[in-house]
Amino acid sequence: MTENASQNVPNIQINAQYIKDLSFEAPLLPQILTEITAAPAISVNVDIQVNKTNQENVFTVDLVAKAAAQTSDTQKALFICELTYGAMVTLNVPKEHTEPVLLVEVPHLLFPYARAIIANTTREAGFPPLQINPIDFAGLYQAKIQQLQAQQAEEKK
Repeated sequence: MTENASQNVPNIQINAQYIKDLSFEAPLLPQILTEITAAPAISVNVDIQVNKTNQENVFTVDLVAKAAAQTSDTQKALFICELTYGAMVTLNVPKEHTEPVLLVEVPHLLFPYARAIIANTTREAGFPPLQINPIDFAGLYQAKIQQLQAQQAEEKK
């Protein structure tokens, strides 16, 4: 391969994006709508799961998001939305950059799609669309590294 040809290879190639799992529950609809008197309490949790495929430099990355809302006064469930949004990616990066790319850059690319799916799902269920705030995947990755380093230091004691 010539030098020019290798420079044209993208560092991250998204081979496929897909909804792996989508679950929405609003067990108290429609009665709960008459009980809402204040802004609901909303919680959002996001996790990233990475797996190597049997092909060289090809990985699957799953962005797992769980959003739940409940009435702020009575703590009754309004809805629970769980989404696993995935991608199959090919990386052309040095080995030392593989983990940060998979845990920071790829989720950053997937997040807008997952966010839109959750917003559309909550809207279609009769609630205002849930717009999840942007996520600092780099900060989450740094926190994970610091946590692992602290665990390793504790184990050495």
